Amino acid sequence: DGAESVSETQTERRAEGGLSAELAQFGTDLTQKARDGKLDPVIGRGKEIERIIQILCRRTKNNPVLIGEPGVGKSAIVDGLAQAIVNGQVPDLLTGKIVFSLDITSMVAGTRYRGDFEERLKKAIDGIKRAGNIILFIDEIHMILGTGSTGEGGIDVANVLKPMLARGELQTIGATTVEEYRKYFEKDAALERRFQPIMVEQPTVSDTIEILQGLKEKYEQHHKVEITDEAVSAAAILSDRYITDRFLPDKAIDLIDEAASRKKIQSFTTPPEIRRLEDRIKEVELNKSEAARHEQYERADRLKHERDSLVEQKEKLQAEWNNRSHDVKLSIGEEEIAEIVSEWTGIPVRKITEGESEKLQHLEEILHKRVIGQDEAVTAVAKAIKRARAGLKDPKRPIGSFIFLGPTGVGKTELAKALAEAMFGDENLLIRVDMSEYMEKHNVSKLIGSAPGYVGYDEGGQLTEKVRRKPYSVVLFDEVEKAHPEVFNILLQILEDGRLTDSHGRVVSFKNTIVIMTSNIGAQEIGKMRAPLGFGTSSGREEAEYENMKERQMDALKEAMKPELINRIDEIIFFHRLTRDDLEKIADIMFASLEKRLDERSVTVTVSREAKDYIVGEGYNEEYGARPLRRTIQRLVEDRLSEMLLTGRISDGDKVNVVMRDGELCFDKA
Repeated sequence: DGAESVSETQTERRAEGGLSAELAQFGTDLTQKARDGKLDPVIGRGKEIERIIQILCRRTKNNPVLIGEPGVGKSAIVDGLAQAIVNGQVPDLLTGKIVFSLDITSMVAGTRYRGDFEERLKKAIDGIKRAGNIILFIDEIHMILGTGSTGEGGIDVANVLKPMLARGELQTIGATTVEEYRKYFEKDAALERRFQPIMVEQPTVSDTIEILQGLKEKYEQHHKVEITDEAVSAAAILSDRYITDRFLPDKAIDLIDEAASRKKIQSFTTPPEIRRLEDRIKEVELNKSEAARHEQYERADRLKHERDSLVEQKEKLQAEWNNRSHDVKLSIGEEEIAEIVSEWTGIPVRKITEGESEKLQHLEEILHKRVIGQDEAVTAVAKAIKRARAGLKDPKRPIGSFIFLGPTGVGKTELAKALAEAMFGDENLLIRVDMSEYMEKHNVSKLIGSAPGYVGYDEGGQLTEKVRRKPYSVVLFDEVEKAHPEVFNILLQILEDGRLTDSHGRVVSFKNTIVIMTSNIGAQEIGKMRAPLGFGTSSGREEAEYENMKERQMDALKEAMKPELINRIDEIIFFHRLTRDDLEKIADIMFASLEKRLDERSVTVTVSREAKDYIVGEGYNEEYGARPLRRTIQRLVEDRLSEMLLTGRISDGDKVNVVMRDGELCFDKA
């Protein structure tokens, strides 16, 4: 008994800030933490803290509930209240109060039988009532509302709390998200009227910079790394622009934290150049031992000198690195933040930090290299992107939106791929949606996800899920004229608001995408009524026919699409039919691609001028564009080369000349 009473006394003594032992094990005294300086400073939330104090000082219904998205700083506001109480910046009614944060997990943990949880809760609440000076804070308050209930006749926490809240015996601050508030509070009118909602909005980028400046010192002390003002600004701006599925300031704070952590770790890790030298020294030592074993003394002596030289280099680098890591103060800047953003989102760092103007100067040049014979289209796309990037467009809308009109095989999809590579560093950042799959009304919901209760609800939308995973990409709606009219309503929302809400209620941002719709509407009719281009047609005639084609395609487009959709498109771009000259340039690109593939086997292929002319002549089809040319190169060149490689007539390192002889293609081994 004596030992038991001693341990009880020790537990009492260990209880935080005057709380009873029972309470101390189920939560944290935030006012005590504020007194000890263990809470982070709260910046830019004066209005919300003032509103909490106002509600807490009411005579009845004095229970605030903070409602906001995850990561906007709801818990930080309660920390701010605890700090205000400790600093004496509150009315007399709140002076000396304790803000007690209840930990639901520790309260539920270990409850085995019916009634265990309720008993614990009752004890805790009795303790709070006895103390008389405790404000209860329940984070994620929606989690406890159904806790304890075991079906019919079961009593849950909400019903335990309701009478006390109504009588004013228990002052409670809750925190929850908008979605959970709607799900749990709005359904229970009796509970809802006992709480006063306070909406906590996401801070702006400038507010976030201010918050980060206030927190900077804490993170510098923790990581022993200097955080520059550039890093603070970059964290707020880049997280707002590129990390769209999370909220400020949480995502910006995480960027700073991870960048500082990485910098600190790198300072303790041996640089790669030293590791390379260590590997080389081991290799040289092995070779030296082998040379000595085979009595190759001259070689062994040469290797010994090489080893000594490498050891000297390594020691010099090691000394430099040791001095640098001890003397230089570690700091993080914009580049380190951009690296973390790149890691999280998959966007190449260079594309974020490289000056926008520099990137845009190269844009037209890059597109022209890949898309042949469509100068007008390339220039129009480049201009629209430049306008958008210069800040002359609504920042909420997509970077650019285009309709590509023209016959098949003229480079519409290729321009979309080239644009993805030029803007986002990777042509795989192209989300292709084949609109022929959405011809029926019941298929349209697949884009944003099936409605609750229908098959596929848990899978999410085919479009929204892809954009959530790759928020920086080119979204290509192929053959848009085949889609059901309902699809156009979804496209309207993307083009106007730059976002879509999927079936789970998640908002997917399209503001970092380029939206392209392709269509060959009206092109077939034009093909039947016009003379071929590229063979002896005068340029004046070509121009007149091109204008005629534009006019007819525009009429066909107006018939197929709603005017409000056409009106929201940045640019409608008409593609020319490809001429013989264009196909020769495309053939050069295709041969360069083949040579690159053969490089892996060290095989060199040279195609003579005559052979190239013959292949282009065989592959030229005015109606189908460049696709028949690709098939011709596969049939006439790639098939023959693969046969020669498999039969051993060509081996690694050989040179092959493709020439014309007696009206046939010949493959000569050089």
